Amino acid sequence: MSTNTQEVLATAPALPTAAQVELIEALIAGLDEADPEPLDEAWIKEIERRSADFDAGRVKPVPWSEVRDRSRPGESSRG
Repeated sequence: MSTNTQEVLATAPALPTAAQVELIEALIAGLDEADPEPLDEAWIKEIERRSADFDAGRVKPVPWSEVRDRSRPGESSRG
């Protein structure tokens, strides 16, 4: 693990929760999606199962904006 990575991992927990979420979102957004790692068989089966549940109407999708808002303390409208 690089020194920069170690520094980020050491300092990130001290950030406010909202800043940690922003950091995570920025890191995920920065991943190179052009060269993803191949999925193993277990993940493929899980994706197929979830897709079938969605197609059959057994699950209710939740928009990313709602999930993101729920993860930020003080910014959600949980009830």
